[in-house]
Amino acid sequence: MSGNWDYIVVGAGSAGCVVANRLSSAGHRVLVLEAGGKDNYHWVNIPMGYLYCIGNPRTDWMYKTASEAGLNGRQLLYPRGKVLGGCSSINGMLYLRGQAADYDGWRQMGLTGWGWEDVLPYFLKSEDYVDGPSDLHGAGGEWRVENQRLHWDVLDDWMAAAEAWGLPRVTDFNTGDNEGVGYFRVNQRNGWRMNTAKAFLRTATGGTLKVETRAHTRRILFEGRRAIGVEYDRAGETRQAHVGAEVIVSAGAVNSPQILQLSGVGPGALLQEHGIEVRLDAPQVGENLQDHLQLRCAWRLTGAKTLNTLSNSFWGKAMIGLEYALKRSGPMSMAPSQLGAFSKSRPDLATADLEYHVQPLSLDAFGEPLHDFPAMTASVCNLRPESRGSVSIASANPHAAPVIAPNYLSTPGDRRVARDAIRQARAIMGQRPMGRYEPQEMRPGIAVQEDAALDRAAGDIGTTIFHPTCTVRMGGDEAPLDGQMRVRGIERLRVVDASAMPAITSGNTNAPTIMMAEKASDMILGRGQ
Repeated sequence: MSGNWDYIVVGAGSAGCVVANRLSSAGHRVLVLEAGGKDNYHWVNIPMGYLYCIGNPRTDWMYKTASEAGLNGRQLLYPRGKVLGGCSSINGMLYLRGQAADYDGWRQMGLTGWGWEDVLPYFLKSEDYVDGPSDLHGAGGEWRVENQRLHWDVLDDWMAAAEAWGLPRVTDFNTGDNEGVGYFRVNQRNGWRMNTAKAFLRTATGGTLKVETRAHTRRILFEGRRAIGVEYDRAGETRQAHVGAEVIVSAGAVNSPQILQLSGVGPGALLQEHGIEVRLDAPQVGENLQDHLQLRCAWRLTGAKTLNTLSNSFWGKAMIGLEYALKRSGPMSMAPSQLGAFSKSRPDLATADLEYHVQPLSLDAFGEPLHDFPAMTASVCNLRPESRGSVSIASANPHAAPVIAPNYLSTPGDRRVARDAIRQARAIMGQRPMGRYEPQEMRPGIAVQEDAALDRAAGDIGTTIFHPTCTVRMGGDEAPLDGQMRVRGIERLRVVDASAMPAITSGNTNAPTIMMAEKASDMILGRGQ
């Protein structure tokens, strides 16, 4: 079957939009299947709109984790973008590559061509950096990176406290060594969110590119062990599309393993349990889930201007809206986290293993109202968790949510890092520059001091920071993918998204996912290895 399309890309998210652009612009016929709708919802485009996109079935898959023993039996909401642009339409917009050591570590796993010097050109390729081109940054590409458009004195003081504690002040977290404290750069253009649908789908040139929204993939079609197309549901009917070259699954770290399993590529026993014919017994598909767990430490302050007090009055909200309408600045332009820091949980480490997201606000839980008193939150996460989770189908129904089991805090090492992180956050808050605010610890609470109590507290305040990865990883012979993201044992099938990471990066995962899609595109087009 020669196929109606050269390539089918399943998922128009952070990776899929890039791949679709590059293949189509090279003259190939490309069909993109996106289960969500268009990205014309106004809250997708306004930076603060993530508050209204996460937990909204219009833009979010609305997943939950299984009950997590490490989180004291809690389930977590597990947002995933279900809209053109995928998670780049609902995420925190932070541009962070991770560390050079991350990619050199991938190379040391046997993944030739994935070291820092190998991948850096692919970060630069699509970048449009606010300060212009340099050895470390690109300009003129599709993916805009800008400074944030707001300022908080309380964040400047926290930055000074982190310096007093011992962190250097930095202006760029993307040099390969991110240790230090500073303001994050964001994927915005003039105060509007930049997502990959705007950046890549709408700028594709050359051959035929067709994007079908609300197209829910049921399974990949095969002849023997060769992918020949995709079966999907759209407009109340089941359809099929066929390819002459490859099927590229870019549905993300949750949906990509789900689609493979529904197609008969996955752990044989799991597939047989749900009555699915085993096309390829691939035990590691859906395994090795790695995610960053954030511990949301919070303090009540005195005499500080924070978003809590600013947004808790009619006039405050009116002024916020007016500033954004007139200047595209202020709180409505802000990313969920404005100030960041990368530090070591203990001094003998070679590189930072903690990341802070510092916010001039506090709330009981995501989606709940802000408190009506001045406060701030310093979320801190373990960048290199030892815990490994899984994603597995719950039934043969392609519309059923999969079982997501991150397995957080399941190792002594992860629990030790969590304790050290809370103690370090307290130490920074205790430095002189924060003294004028008379901080009072609300979470986890100053009474929590002993190791056992801190372990319990970490389980109580820990939540995902939305970085699932590695569920269809590249690696050696036992891994589902080879170093070119091809599915081992299956012809003409690749997985290109964060699920293909062999190990999670030391920072937010959106920029690395786009880099991987750029590199994969060159591999598919025969331009690189």
